[in-house]
Amino acid sequence: MPAVADRARAPHRAAGRGRTAGPRSRQLPADAVAHAALTLIVLGGLAVVALWWKDTFDVIGAAGWLTGAGRITGLLAGYLTPLLLLLMARVPVLEQRVGSDRLARWHAITGRYMVSLVAAHILTIIWGYAYTARKSFAGETVYVVFDYPEMLKGTAAALLMFGTAFVSARAARRRLSYETWYYLHLATYLAVALGFSHQIVNGADLNVGGARLLWSAYYVGAFAVLGWYRIIVPWRNDKRHRLRVAEVRAEAPGVVSVVLTGEHLDDLRAEAGQFFRLQFQTKGLRWAANPYSLSAAAHPNFLRFTVKDLGQHSAAVARLQPGTKVRAEGPYGAFTAKRVRGRKVLLLAGGVGITPIRALFETLPARRGDLTLLYRASWPEDVIFRQELEAIASARGARLRFLVGPRAEVGDPLTARTLARLVPHLNRHDVFICGPEPMAAAAVAALRKCGVKRSRIHHESFVF
Repeated sequence: MPAVADRARAPHRAAGRGRTAGPRSRQLPADAVAHAALTLIVLGGLAVVALWWKDTFDVIGAAGWLTGAGRITGLLAGYLTPLLLLLMARVPVLEQRVGSDRLARWHAITGRYMVSLVAAHILTIIWGYAYTARKSFAGETVYVVFDYPEMLKGTAAALLMFGTAFVSARAARRRLSYETWYYLHLATYLAVALGFSHQIVNGADLNVGGARLLWSAYYVGAFAVLGWYRIIVPWRNDKRHRLRVAEVRAEAPGVVSVVLTGEHLDDLRAEAGQFFRLQFQTKGLRWAANPYSLSAAAHPNFLRFTVKDLGQHSAAVARLQPGTKVRAEGPYGAFTAKRVRGRKVLLLAGGVGITPIRALFETLPARRGDLTLLYRASWPEDVIFRQELEAIASARGARLRFLVGPRAEVGDPLTARTLARLVPHLNRHDVFICGPEPMAAAAVAALRKCGVKRSRIHHESFVF
């Protein structure tokens, strides 16, 4: 595979494509799709409240208030449940215009609200029924679970959702590998299906007009979108592009680059800064799709990804053999040149966060002198792509600065004072950041102190 390896090692040949900034086409505001999506979500929630209000007449006594609260919390929990699927369905317009990290945050927030509403629904509806029947809470719970139709399914759905919420909590998540967390989350799909069955049978508010039909269409539509983008599209792309491992090459201690070849790769329309979820079709790797960023501009004949040993999956990647089949989902991510709104650009990378930054450094439209890369690493051996970065900087007339050394010796190079000294007119820059979460958070705080607008700071996190 020397031809593939040589092209991957020679970024200066492609660097000229992004050297000058031509006139920009008119674009939607960077957050237009995000704002539109949030507006639709809020309108949907208001429609659910209106449905409950239309079916609510006189509320009499404590039992009436409790059962009313149980009904509205149940409806809202049911509304948010398909939304969890849609946010993670990898719909291209959302992945590329909103960004995977923001969608993941929305998903996490929505999940917390949904689980809280499910808990409130269970407590208030059973309490209200117990109050009406003059029974104990425990006795009414047993009666509702075992004697109401579809309630065993509803109970199983609630338990699965609570379990998923537990393993998603930050403290628990730190102790789980990505693969374990991924497999446990598959239970969410079963929980949604079981919960839907319970809602259709027991949801009295769905008897209003055509509410039951619309509710069913909402759930079926969410599963259809999920199935299309998570199963059908990847399967179709797999058949068309036939990706395979061409080479695995060491870049630094614990870091390797994986070069993939395939067919019709131009049709992927992959952009620098984006990532794919890769499933390597070999023992131990075929059942988990992990996110890996492009570390070089997409080429008609190959794609390059650079992987650091951070877990079981990434460690096994270093042992891949040429010819291994690869199933790829993507490209995803809004961490691209579309985010740039000004003339000057600063790229900030930390550790293996150089992966998407290196691809952006190669391709971002910028005039000579308007593009700067600051690369933070604790030790010289941790620097990845040094020769490639130097070649790109020379070809493009870009500024490149390596900030190397342990913090105990060199201090923190990403303070507001240091950044302002290293990058003149910092507040006029668009800034792209990729690195460990603490480093990224510190950099954002420093940039804000230097007067960089939040809308011009671009950061995508890949922490699960």
